[in-house]
Amino acid sequence: MTIVNFLVGMATGILSGFGIGGGSLLILYLTTFAGVPQYTAAGINLLYFLFCAPAALISHIRKHLVEKKTALIAIAAGIVTSLAAAYVASLMDLSLLRRIFGVFLLYIGVRELFCRSEKKNDK
Repeated sequence: MTIVNFLVGMATGILSGFGIGGGSLLILYLTTFAGVPQYTAAGINLLYFLFCAPAALISHIRKHLVEKKTALIAIAAGIVTSLAAAYVASLMDLSLLRRIFGVFLLYIGVRELFCRSEKKNDK
């Protein structure tokens, strides 16, 4: 099982680097297949992101894909909203939190499937 966990972590890390949502996939794997509680999986995902994000950020900066002013605004907003969301999540019932997360993932998946094709047609 350790090898499977390593491979899943590596695959979701690569997907995260491409901006595909590997962190969401990691949480799904941890809660569904590895039997990790939701809050623990979310914490693991945050720690995991700390190690995956710098590599992706360095790559994007080298390719001049990062606007520094926009990045600073996003970082500041992300810190505030992540602290607020963590507090709200700690007050919620675990089953409700799982349902909300599931609906969110379904929404993102459907949006990615259908909005991507529209964007390609605009070019």
